[in-house]
Amino acid sequence: MTDPMTPPDASESPWAPPAATAGESSVSLPAPSDLSPPVSPPPIAGPAGGAGAPRSGGRWKKVAAAAVVIAAAGAVGGVIGATIAGDDDSRASSGNVATADSSPAGSPTAAPVAATSGRPIDVAAVAEAVAPSVVTVISDLTATPLGEPGAIGTGVILGSDGEILTNAHVVDGAEQVHVRLAGETEPRAAEVLATDAGNDLALIQLTELGGVDLVPAVLAAADDVALGEDVVAIGFALDLDGAPSVTRGIVSALDRTLSTPDGGALDGLIQTDAAISSGNSGGPLVNASGEVIGINTAVATGSMTTAANNVGFAISMAEALPVLEQLRAAAAGEPRQEGFFGVSIVDRTDGGQGAVIREVSDDTPATEAGIRAGDIVIAVDGQPVVGATGLVAAIRDLEPGDEVTVTVLRDGDPHDLTATLTTRPTD
Repeated sequence: MTDPMTPPDASESPWAPPAATAGESSVSLPAPSDLSPPVSPPPIAGPAGGAGAPRSGGRWKKVAAAAVVIAAAGAVGGVIGATIAGDDDSRASSGNVATADSSPAGSPTAAPVAATSGRPIDVAAVAEAVAPSVVTVISDLTATPLGEPGAIGTGVILGSDGEILTNAHVVDGAEQVHVRLAGETEPRAAEVLATDAGNDLALIQLTELGGVDLVPAVLAAADDVALGEDVVAIGFALDLDGAPSVTRGIVSALDRTLSTPDGGALDGLIQTDAAISSGNSGGPLVNASGEVIGINTAVATGSMTTAANNVGFAISMAEALPVLEQLRAAAAGEPRQEGFFGVSIVDRTDGGQGAVIREVSDDTPATEAGIRAGDIVIAVDGQPVVGATGLVAAIRDLEPGDEVTVTVLRDGDPHDLTATLTTRPTD
């Protein structure tokens, strides 16, 4: 079976979407931003899980000599699935998803797992509890069993109404989407309700419930994740036959940021050494209590000149829960508008943290705030800006009308400048 995807141009970026296989839907991660993408060193592309070449246009950038591959799904790829609890009548008011401490009595959620502080995670117990909430997501399924296979990814059941969370790049460009539930052999039809490519999340829903009793997953609280804690990744790696794959690791780092091709960025990422392969996109990273702490989305790969071992990334619940509500609003006809600042930026090259303002556009919030070319942005609303991708992410997460305090270094002295964001121009 041939892989129709072609590798991106090697001069584009050191970050690339993970390998996928024949029939995969377009792995495109446009993240509109008024901030120019940061300058990056030459890219080193490499497949994740050895399942083919990355698709052109779906590469991610990061200032590092390694390749980050979206854990995308293809005919030989699958996505990791997580458990999230709650249905239309019993979701937590904070995010319309049930968490471990907010699910009402009798709510049909994934079974809790007894967590023992300071002791290793019970992988078998966690896998047994979470597996019913993990689904296979298939984009552009062919009409016959012998036809070209569709793209494979993973999703997480959110409620008994058939609502499912997955990565945007799993369903990007798909004309049709199907879902196969745990323990079933036949796929069920689903529809894409809304996508947020900038945050790489999508909301889909089963259109054929057929009286099945769905098991929603349990999402961890937004801040319930700790450096070094044991975690498990569950999903359909490489679309291997049978049940999803289960891998174990720890939370290696918090608040990582990766940039996307069009100047956008994913921030608040959880880094893990739990093995993530092609096809893991959209699935969960799960803690010892069987709660989903993140949605797996990318993995770093090495090259002839660099090494990258066991470095994967998951979208944290702190980022995913607000986006989930925005996706629901978009599905109801209220699309989200991103804020506009009006600068182009590059990374610092002197070893310091922050983003360097390369250019300020005329008649924009940045000019009104007094931002100048050469300023180094070190914080937004008091939150440190590590690099150019961090500034991209901070602005992208805001909306028109939001007032922000931008802290800049100018001639070595800090200055707090206030800007009121406007609506991003259509051009």
